[in-house]
Amino acid sequence: MKIALITYQDQGAYASPTVVNEDDKLLEFLQDKGLNIEKVIWNNPQIQWENYDLAILKSPWDYFDLITDFYAWLEMLTAKNVRLLNPTATVKWNADKHYLQDIKAKGLLVTPSIFLEKDTLVNLNSYFEEFKTEKLIVKPCVSGGAKNTFKVTKANVDEINVKLGTLINEEAFIVQPFLSEIEENGEWSFLFFDQQFSHALLKKAKTGDFRVQHAHGGSIHPQEAPTQLLKNAQQYVDQFAHNCLYARVDGTVVNDEFLLMELELIEPFLFLNTDPNACERYYQALIKLIN
Repeated sequence: MKIALITYQDQGAYASPTVVNEDDKLLEFLQDKGLNIEKVIWNNPQIQWENYDLAILKSPWDYFDLITDFYAWLEMLTAKNVRLLNPTATVKWNADKHYLQDIKAKGLLVTPSIFLEKDTLVNLNSYFEEFKTEKLIVKPCVSGGAKNTFKVTKANVDEINVKLGTLINEEAFIVQPFLSEIEENGEWSFLFFDQQFSHALLKKAKTGDFRVQHAHGGSIHPQEAPTQLLKNAQQYVDQFAHNCLYARVDGTVVNDEFLLMELELIEPFLFLNTDPNACERYYQALIKLIN
């Protein structure tokens, strides 16, 4: 079996020099296990995809910038009978943050969200009262890496209304209350391989920032998974990550309840360097899924 480990054309926008190159570490580990696997840039026009049996999405970190091309690429893989992990239908669903509505409809807790559809009029002022908050977070429904993500207060709301008035002509946005618990306590990430828990960590933003991504200066703190939070995280995976090689459940605790922020099923950083057995668990999950 010939396997493509899918990455992107690195322009330096989403990586961090302080983070071990996870792709190379994982690739070397899997090759040492005897797998015929190599890194492949997803939108490289020279690739003959029919030569591959399996494609594993690892770090196509620009997919949301090129979403139409990405969707077309997914269709092409299907046409050429190249199996994708995670499954194509799951990836398409997970690419748009409207998926949070589906999760909420199943009775699971998510961060309160309102969707501003493309080409609608924007006025964020009313959402302070609706969410009973003094701060909002606004971001595109198809996004990543904190792209076009705004922290909105009553002091800058008029400025953001103007920016969104232009941006919303291109795509839909999601509005959420800013969760102060993230600034105070951090954001949890729970990593699962083939729906089995692997490891957990807390991500914290640098002082004066609200973005926990390490590309924006956030810090990473490996943790033992609290029993109740792990049970909560498992519920999202059990219902929405069937046949997935990997899943990352991101959320925070508000009023003693775990609120999902993101269910990452496309290209999450897996923090493999934070647990000595993470690569082995990844490998065992992969072998189980392909055999």
